[in-house]
Amino acid sequence: MENWAEHDNALRGSFRFNNFTEAFSFMTAIAMYAEKQNHHPYWTNIYNKVDIVLQTHDAGDIITEKDRKMASWINNLYSKYQNLIT
Repeated sequence: MENWAEHDNALRGSFRFNNFTEAFSFMTAIAMYAEKQNHHPYWTNIYNKVDIVLQTHDAGDIITEKDRKMASWINNLYSKYQNLIT
């Protein structure tokens, strides 16, 4: 899956942007989606980089279809930023 690697029972993705504002905007959109799905990522943000870890805690901290669905949604969102990245 584009932008994602499976490691230690989790999907791990790393995303880069032009600046902090774009990175934070990306995270805000994900937060809104995650809340609706009741499926919340673990993530870190340093300036223009967002690292995300997805796994389903209710299933014993493994990768489930919920994680794959969210990763796909995040990829689609990120593709909209690709035109902005210089």
